[in-house]
Amino acid sequence: MANTNRMVYFLVLLQISLSIVLTQSAPESSLVTQLPGFNGTLPSKHYAGYVTVDQNSERNLFYYFVASESNPSKDPVVLWLNGGPGCSSMDGFVSNIIYLDSPAGVGFSYSKNKADYRTGDVKTAIDSHNFLLEWFKLYPEFLSNPLFLAGESFAGIYIPTLAQQIVQGFNAGAKPKLNFKGYLIGNGVTDNEFDGNAIVPYAHGMGLISDQIFEVLGSLNPYDTLEPCYHGSENTKSDNRLPLSFRKLGETDKPMPVRRRMFGRAWPLGQHVKSGIVPTWPELSYTGSVPCFDDEVGTVWLNNEAVRKAIHTVDKSVVDEWKLCTNNIEYNHDEGSMIEFHKKLTSNGYRALIYSGDHDFSVPYTGSEAWTRSLGYKIVDEWRAWLVDGQVAGFTQGYEKNLTFLTIKGAGHTVPEYKPKESLYFYKRFLDGLPM
Repeated sequence: MANTNRMVYFLVLLQISLSIVLTQSAPESSLVTQLPGFNGTLPSKHYAGYVTVDQNSERNLFYYFVASESNPSKDPVVLWLNGGPGCSSMDGFVSNIIYLDSPAGVGFSYSKNKADYRTGDVKTAIDSHNFLLEWFKLYPEFLSNPLFLAGESFAGIYIPTLAQQIVQGFNAGAKPKLNFKGYLIGNGVTDNEFDGNAIVPYAHGMGLISDQIFEVLGSLNPYDTLEPCYHGSENTKSDNRLPLSFRKLGETDKPMPVRRRMFGRAWPLGQHVKSGIVPTWPELSYTGSVPCFDDEVGTVWLNNEAVRKAIHTVDKSVVDEWKLCTNNIEYNHDEGSMIEFHKKLTSNGYRALIYSGDHDFSVPYTGSEAWTRSLGYKIVDEWRAWLVDGQVAGFTQGYEKNLTFLTIKGAGHTVPEYKPKESLYFYKRFLDGLPM
């Protein structure tokens, strides 16, 4: 009888222990219960706060997590990263989605060691991987959900390098094991040669410059009119096919100042250039702010005291203000071309969607189309239109190894901003593993 009682007692304890493990959920201290300016109950659970990715320097990354409005226990978890480098992800729900301010020094993310604001591709990828490992410890109920990475612009660097860190983590036995399935990249910076060499032909093809101007530039090597936006420390290979501006980086006595973000394409033909900034070519003669990038409302809202309190940011004495893009970090693009990263990831079975707004002059779709084709994969879905509500939304081409290239008609550099309905369509279909 005593043995029976002990067995029953043991089984009860085991059941309680399992119940605690299985019902462990998101930290309530991170729950966002209301948002100033939003009336009523939030349509799904929102969480926000910090994850420490380096205890020694107290390096902390800020996240905002929105649970799916559909089936959060089963829907994919998507980590969304923005470009820049130096831009916050807090500017953009059929999935669970984590908006991450990365690297430290961007948005609400910070470090107690200011030396951490000198960073680069490798350090950022390691920190983002550590973030994911720690985040899933806080939210273990989502660990079995499929994990995808997504982002735009310089996230074309962030995502492949982070994906590689995740795969290396698998090989090293990193815990918890992430259920990583693939990634989406929009108008992503990828490779100096493909990205840079696409600019002038794209301008010509879109009717922004005449045949006569294009021919004149062609006789001079048209690509020499450009200086690349993302200066890396890697030694550029000696190759006459590369633009002279790439091969001569660092050798010019007075290089044109280029802002290291999406506006940073130079067109030095004598036009007015504002100090420290080279705007997109059609705006070169405009001396005010760039009118198509107005983040004033978002900036005012995110810096409101009530909002900061609601989303659990640190005090203003630590992070004084939120900016869409910051010049506080010194970023070194130290990993070079991403093409080999894509080859390894897709060859290992990870799904990839490379999408491009076809009206982006910063990272033209023609360059992205060219580098995806350069991988040499067999075409399994010939170039064709994809439709939303019976209308042509863009064009797509599918390759073996789960690689898809897709364009969005009329969209600029940040596709969801221009084409939200079409973006939701291809986003959901990709996550669901369905053809476009």
